[in-house]
Amino acid sequence: MRGTEFLYRVLLAACLSFTITALPTRAETPSGPSPKCAAPKEYLALGQPLVRTAFSLASGEAVKIVAVGSSSTAGAGASSPLASYPAQLEAELKTRYPGIPITVLNRGVNGEDAKQMLARFDDTVLAEKPDLVIWQVGTNAVLRDHALDGETPLIREGIRRLKAAQADIVLMDPQYAPKVIAKPDVAGMVDMIGAAARDEKIGVFHRFAVMQHWSSVDGVGFDQLLSPDGLHMNDWSYACVAKLLAGSIADAARTRPVAGVPSRRQ
Repeated sequence: MRGTEFLYRVLLAACLSFTITALPTRAETPSGPSPKCAAPKEYLALGQPLVRTAFSLASGEAVKIVAVGSSSTAGAGASSPLASYPAQLEAELKTRYPGIPITVLNRGVNGEDAKQMLARFDDTVLAEKPDLVIWQVGTNAVLRDHALDGETPLIREGIRRLKAAQADIVLMDPQYAPKVIAKPDVAGMVDMIGAAARDEKIGVFHRFAVMQHWSSVDGVGFDQLLSPDGLHMNDWSYACVAKLLAGSIADAARTRPVAGVPSRRQ
């Protein structure tokens, strides 16, 4: 009996240890009801049609999206990788387009700025032959007080390379958070990203304006929008951005597919 009891206790301890270590580490989330996930239509319009994405969806082909960016693409502040915005965007799009294989690859790296992202475009973005690239950029340059004059040509160069690969492009501007809005160049960065998108005739997801609306108009506190570090988004805000962005992509992909657009898989 002693040997059996000892073995039982060892097995029980092992099971409890596995259960505890297997559970994901969750970010702190505020109590109470979740805020309403909504934003004005003018903040959600990408501004340009997603021609290649529309073609792939209309033809029933597999759709590949690459989300490239820094920590708020990687999912810093989320409770798990599945709570990052790219993972939740994939789930939202699959719900909207059942039966069409849709993949959203997360190519976010914590702490990167535009120059560092450009250095890995060939290997981590263009090599995937994406239909759509969502490029989240600008936050780290603002936080590190980089001159806007130095960031503008980098972003324009990134756009040029993505367009040469014949991918649809959506830029995503910085998050609205205390550590970001405290910086004097944040408005200039948002304006510069918007101007680059207009000049190059590509889409832009106005994350800064959307989150500012949540805070200033809807009265949602930063404790409900952000992780405890006061900078990164949390599970709720990542999920809401994914939901709204999925709607924006669907709207921009309703354009009539252009005849003769070749498959990205060719």
